[in-house]
Amino acid sequence: MVSQKQPRDRALEAKLAFHRDLKKHFNGPLEKVEIISRHFRSTSWVDLQPAVEKLLATCERVELFGVKSSEYRADVVTLSDLLAVPSFGSPDIGATTFIDLPDIGERRLRNGLWLAVGDVPIAILVTGSTLQIAATRGNGVYVDACIRAIEKTITTASTLRGRVISLVSSRGFGKSDGVNVHNLRQVSREEVILPAKTLEVLDANVTAFIRARQAMKNLGFSGKKGLLFYGPPGTGKTHTIHYLASQLPGHTTLLLGADDLGDVSEYFDLARFLQPAMIVIEDVDLIATARRGVTGGSGAELILNKLLNEMDGLLPDADVFVVLTTNAPETLESALVSRPGRIDQTIEFPLPDDESRSRLIKLYAGRLVLSSEMIVDIVKRTAGASGAFIKELMRRCAQYHIETSGQGILQQAAIDYAMDQMLFQGGTLNLKLLGGTGIGFSTAA
Repeated sequence: MVSQKQPRDRALEAKLAFHRDLKKHFNGPLEKVEIISRHFRSTSWVDLQPAVEKLLATCERVELFGVKSSEYRADVVTLSDLLAVPSFGSPDIGATTFIDLPDIGERRLRNGLWLAVGDVPIAILVTGSTLQIAATRGNGVYVDACIRAIEKTITTASTLRGRVISLVSSRGFGKSDGVNVHNLRQVSREEVILPAKTLEVLDANVTAFIRARQAMKNLGFSGKKGLLFYGPPGTGKTHTIHYLASQLPGHTTLLLGADDLGDVSEYFDLARFLQPAMIVIEDVDLIATARRGVTGGSGAELILNKLLNEMDGLLPDADVFVVLTTNAPETLESALVSRPGRIDQTIEFPLPDDESRSRLIKLYAGRLVLSSEMIVDIVKRTAGASGAFIKELMRRCAQYHIETSGQGILQQAAIDYAMDQMLFQGGTLNLKLLGGTGIGFSTAA
């Protein structure tokens, strides 16, 4: 009776067969093969596979294999593991596995091994953002040239260039495990409703500055820029950043939230790599509060020091915007806002005036039909409200309109109902959350 081989035995036979194929590929014993490794920044993994494929496009023979760690080991696959005498713990060779990247409309290998014959036989392994190239001893010059070619492709044709991105924070402080690509809503100039003075300062320090930046650099002036957006919550700071991200030609936008501040050095390094770039740090007061009587060593102070050092470390020829936002400018550390070269311009985002509230009502009403008298009434009753409050007010008016009739012009009852819900039913906390703390309570129609 013929015994059936166990799956474990069949897997080992497959590894032994592939090991023999490697010997044939390198035309000799694998002990004479040398490996050169290069680890790229974590965000470069999306460009590593295309760069390798470009390098191998001229090779006469290329084979691609999928690789993964054996079920008996959980460590990362290396070329040393693949070249060693196979065991049950050796990496598995199998079908290629891809990761879909819907935000950029492409896909990438999870792990990939290429066997190729160019000037000499080589093996290239890509695992994440790590590249390893193997060739027989004495071909180090050729391997170095391959690595330089891959580096050049990654540097000049980054998939992330011009996009809006953030890093995926890892457990290790100051490191990241990848990148998120954000598809922000496109914001037109007509949707940026701010006082004329605010728009004038914004244009002078962003769009006009970009137009003149190269000429200014040619005259010996700095190409970097630091801006601080400040004002009450809901006044359009984040909305304006979305506008800038969608309008700045060719700029990569890097978004930092409170959870990302430990990676601030990596963000600045990436901005220098992908420049022209805009780094956005929202709610910077979370880490840059004035150090009144605080001794060193706190996490927030360490992060603040890193931020200050990175802003100082930007070279004058760097095409990098740093945009900070805060709702509490009076609490900010003076070292951040008073030293020239860090913040070049502060831009106030005040509560909207009558004209701005009228425009906001028309913008956020969408396809709701309001009479001119209703708009005047809402403008009067929302004095002291933020743009965020008006946006929510219009949404609640629409809901009431749908539930009652859903036809024709918006009725006064919808406005009265929404105002009552937002101003009185939720108490002061609700009013604060909705951006309506500046509204007086004598606002009934």
